Amino acid sequence: MAQKPAVSLAAMPKRRQATLELAHRIEHEGFAGIYCTSVSDGMGMCEALAFVTHEIPFGTSIANIYTRHPFDYAHGAAFIHEVSEGRFRFGIGVSHGPMHQRLGLQVGKPLADIRKFVHDVKASEQQTGPLPPLVLATLRRPMVKLAGEIAQGAVWANAARSHMQESLRALPPEKLQDQTFVIANMIPTCIDEDKATAAAVHRRTLSNYVRLPNYQQYWIEAGFEEEMRAVQQAIARKEDEKIPQLLSDRWLQQVTLYGTASDVREGVEAWYEAGVNTLIVVPSSAHGNQMVAFEELIAAFH
Repeated sequence: MAQKPAVSLAAMPKRRQATLELAHRIEHEGFAGIYCTSVSDGMGMCEALAFVTHEIPFGTSIANIYTRHPFDYAHGAAFIHEVSEGRFRFGIGVSHGPMHQRLGLQVGKPLADIRKFVHDVKASEQQTGPLPPLVLATLRRPMVKLAGEIAQGAVWANAARSHMQESLRALPPEKLQDQTFVIANMIPTCIDEDKATAAAVHRRTLSNYVRLPNYQQYWIEAGFEEEMRAVQQAIARKEDEKIPQLLSDRWLQQVTLYGTASDVREGVEAWYEAGVNTLIVVPSSAHGNQMVAFEELIAAFH
């Protein structure tokens, strides 16, 4: 049986208790970790995970540094770190422009803001007690390099497998050899016997990401300039409905996992071979919500 990945889990309204029960099951099934996104209250979810699980590592895949004060984050992170007996990883990031605009956030330069946030969190440690490992949400080379300098890990979202070795060159050799340094990627995953059906799910769910300039630049660097230029032209012409069909199979095969259970298991192994030590699958289903997607994922790795 293939090595089981970690999973991305979000506690959505009216499903929070069911999500905690699912987390307990995920641990029982032997998955490698549970990571919570900024879609819901990731820190609150992680606090709950400290009590409903017992051995599995968990963390925030990204906590938005602009939505809470560093001192407040430090207290929360130290609390979860202590009560979970060191199983918590504090993943932080700057999120994206549309989120900043929607929340009315005042932001500066990502690298400088992250550096200051990490400094301020660490400066609180005398009052909060020991802090968990900090993991930076990364994408392009400058943030990867910063993660190697000031953090204990780096986590990508929607990275291209074919570009991962190039991205990892921004890390110092000692970090690459350090088994405790988190090298993670969140990868959209859809399991379906009909590969075209699974691909269509990804084309729909990733259409928002390809609208983001920072992701467009990353994927251009990763070798997908034709796809990204076509997306940019569609946006300029206000033809957003055409975006899903512009996302090629070639692109999907490097950025997502989809198809049969066997296809997905093989893809997980390929990602580990590409250099990640923490692969975080983000399940979607063509047939239902997150809960249905997890049933499909658990069956695939049972």
